[in-house]
Amino acid sequence: MSSTWSALADKALSGTLISRDEARAVLHASVDDTLTLLDAAFRVRRAHWGRRVSLHVLDNAKLGACPEDCGFCSQSSKHASPSGEAPIKSVDDLVAGARNAHAARAKRYCMVTATRGPSQRDLDTICEAAQRIKSEMDIELCASLGLLTEAKAQRLASSGVDRFNHNLETSERHYATIVSTHTWQDRVKTVQLAKAAGMDTCCGGIVGLGESEEDLLDLAFALRELDVDSVPVNFLDARPGTPLAGSPLVEPGFALRALCMFRFVHPRTDLRVAGGREITLRALQAMALYPANSIFTQGYLTTGGATPHADHQMIKDAGFELELASGESVPADPEAMMAIPKVVRRGPSLPVARD
Repeated sequence: MSSTWSALADKALSGTLISRDEARAVLHASVDDTLTLLDAAFRVRRAHWGRRVSLHVLDNAKLGACPEDCGFCSQSSKHASPSGEAPIKSVDDLVAGARNAHAARAKRYCMVTATRGPSQRDLDTICEAAQRIKSEMDIELCASLGLLTEAKAQRLASSGVDRFNHNLETSERHYATIVSTHTWQDRVKTVQLAKAAGMDTCCGGIVGLGESEEDLLDLAFALRELDVDSVPVNFLDARPGTPLAGSPLVEPGFALRALCMFRFVHPRTDLRVAGGREITLRALQAMALYPANSIFTQGYLTTGGATPHADHQMIKDAGFELELASGESVPADPEAMMAIPKVVRRGPSLPVARD
């Protein structure tokens, strides 16, 4: 099958969208084809991103009490999940978070709130923080604040927010089984508003929500149609107290095949291996760098993850390098990361950061 995967890489590199059947074939690749499939995906990744890896840091700016009922989320007020609740962080705290991300040599810092959409107070805080961060350091800014209006999108862009995240999560067909308080089309509209305001768009999904293979393919091709700038691929790390609690982990081999499929469908896109990376891929995490060109470090919103030291070490050991917001490529430096304090996630009884 090596010639098949090489032909898919040729097709993706030529700018031709691979077919749905070809994308499905990637998901069905045999274990024996793992290395040849990763090599083909890496050809595409390398053509557009070289050996560069960008680090992204999430900051849970406002914890819990979200009125939406997303079945995977521990921050929903509809679920009996122990994520806790806390008001939006101060501007000073958000700026401090950006400094920490910059010290970790992250390319991007993302401020996230658990909410249907940003209140005026939340928007004021995020925008003031964005202005201060941009005046102080060279780091790209992302915000993930729920549903937007045109005016709110424009204000975020004007304040210095470079990118807005709003994931589709799954296919339109499967979406209603996961969320009932807003629609898949509501999410599409927010992505379109962010793009119209001049922000880059970050939009992906979660593998492991009980979706079918067809749902996963629908998601990949819908994101292609939306022409998003970044696709984060999450793997479900089921949270206690949510409707999806007890769901099995995605099998690591399938996770790698899914990443390869997304790379072939999105050849030029910033493809991120996102939430659930550590617990799903375990010893295979470095292999995800062959289809994906970016990762989150310092953990996630309510769960721990790999530390900057561990991620710098992985990137260095695999022979990759870091891409900064300036566009400069620099070597990973695990030793320098030892001085960065471990991040304690907001919320009780959460896993500690993995080193």
